[in-house]
Amino acid sequence: MELKGKLIQLLPLQTGEGKNGTWKKQDIIIEQQGQVPKKVCISIWGDKMNTSSLIIGGMLTLQADVESREFNGKWYTDVKAWKFEVSGSETNSAPTNNYVDSEPPFVSQAGEDDLPF
Repeated sequence: MELKGKLIQLLPLQTGEGKNGTWKKQDIIIEQQGQVPKKVCISIWGDKMNTSSLIIGGMLTLQADVESREFNGKWYTDVKAWKFEVSGSETNSAPTNNYVDSEPPFVSQAGEDDLPF
């Protein structure tokens, strides 16, 4: 699925340890253009994504997957980007190859709530 919008917020970088090693996740908020602008939270996983090119106010074109999963009778939906291009700026108009390798498995830690994320 392709999403286009203006980057309005970079959430704090999240890191952790899983059974396959260290993982990183960067959540971003984009605002899609339209008669009624909509905000979407998108997760960028892995070391292969070059998030240093992300600038607040910049336009992005993202390739993403949408997935829902059930946990304890409730459903949760994730939007995970696997490629993005920075656009709308002369200095950053060239496409970038920003691919995600894989996502880490969920690892529960004692003392946390029951949510899987």
